[in-house]
Amino acid sequence: TWKEVPKSSAKGRILPGTWVFRRKRSPDGTIRKFKARYCVRGDLHDQVTDTFAPVIAFSTVRIFLITSIMFKWYTCSIDFSNAFVQAKLDEDIWIHLPRGFRGEMTNSCLKLERSLYGIATAPRLWASHLFKALLSLGFTQSKNDPCLFLKPEIYVIVYVDDTGVAAKNKSLVDELILSLEKMGFELTRESTFAEFLGIQYETLSDGRIKLTQSGLIKKIIAATGLSDCKPNWTPAPKEALGIDPDGPPMNEPWSYPSVVGMLLYLSTNTRPDICFAVSQVCRFTHNPKQTHASAVKIIVRYLARTIEQGTIVTPIDKLLVDCYVDADFAGLFTIDPNDSPSSAKSRSGYLIKLGNCPLIWKSQLQSTIALSTAEAEYYALSQLMRSLLPICRTLEELVQHVSIPESFSSPSRTIHATVHEDNTSALTLATEQRITSRTRHYHTRWHFFWDHVKRGEVEIVYVPTVDQEADYLTKGLPREPFEQIRRKVQGW
Repeated sequence: TWKEVPKSSAKGRILPGTWVFRRKRSPDGTIRKFKARYCVRGDLHDQVTDTFAPVIAFSTVRIFLITSIMFKWYTCSIDFSNAFVQAKLDEDIWIHLPRGFRGEMTNSCLKLERSLYGIATAPRLWASHLFKALLSLGFTQSKNDPCLFLKPEIYVIVYVDDTGVAAKNKSLVDELILSLEKMGFELTRESTFAEFLGIQYETLSDGRIKLTQSGLIKKIIAATGLSDCKPNWTPAPKEALGIDPDGPPMNEPWSYPSVVGMLLYLSTNTRPDICFAVSQVCRFTHNPKQTHASAVKIIVRYLARTIEQGTIVTPIDKLLVDCYVDADFAGLFTIDPNDSPSSAKSRSGYLIKLGNCPLIWKSQLQSTIALSTAEAEYYALSQLMRSLLPICRTLEELVQHVSIPESFSSPSRTIHATVHEDNTSALTLATEQRITSRTRHYHTRWHFFWDHVKRGEVEIVYVPTVDQEADYLTKGLPREPFEQIRRKVQGW
């Protein structure tokens, strides 16, 4: 990894570093292992070259997780021991002696021969090193996501310095690991990929699959000191959460950004039912008021009632993509101050399901101000399409390069998506594609998906509001309709 040399021989700046210690936990919160890394102060390196390293899209991670569940394939995660150190450097770097290092000479430093954590080019060097190895083993690299690699009976995703593998059987994974070890990679096989993400995976007696994160929920409850709280039935009240400029500052013993960060990870992985509520509190991490802290506690009190719940999926043997999209027009108009642009903004919410399993969901304020309900709904539809189309392309690659069970793919080996829209004006504009005096001011970029609708790749159909599964992603709902949607989406 390094060679001890006199400081006088260094031809560049000698970089400092520090030891970083962390605990790796299982999904239930128990400590799995202790890790120590020496990290270099790469920000002080003057001669930084290309630092770009591809990072996998979260939608690809979810596709990997859901499709492996649908196909009932074997999955595991591979932990590369000190991954960045396994890549060779392409430049000369010198560092000070780490604390605890006993040198053999006086007034010396270390010249690095391999990459270390903290070096600006380390992620790029590691990605290049691993990608070349996978390509040499016959994998095809995805054109839509460079961190996805495909073979007929096995596919791999690279998640920074960890790797997820899904294969038709365990022996294929054994062969892959053996091949990587022969190439000089130091690695260990970990648990299922779901557990790597911190998700507990359980097959119920009726064949349904339950995905939960009870360990993270318990950690959130402990962090906020609400172990003995009175549980809530819903995660958000009916009234939207505003800026509250004149309200008192937050007066709680816990860190607002830390708790909200944990809630955000929970909401994007297994709990779409708190997505809207978490999206609201995320707006105020820079300057939280007591009202915002109270909103966080409402979410936590709801989680206290549903600790052991998550998402229960019932996969079907078809790669059918169903989407639901909704919008709440100017929901903050009477909540935020009149001089705040956010007071006139609408909120978008959408849900993408693959094979009857929730794949991706989102709730966010729109970046521009809509002048009508139809405009807000159409903008939300456009936002959905920006997420949907790359997902469809990735799924088509999966169908073309991986020998998935025949029942899952269509004869044309293409992916067809159905979008459920409950606003007839937005539906008409998206399908008939006629611009009138009332819609001429819409941004041209909102119409980018028209060709895909014309070619039949995406079908947009009407759905009654009572059957709109994205409704709980745009507003706080009373208990009965909230639980009705939750039952449809999450199975409980």
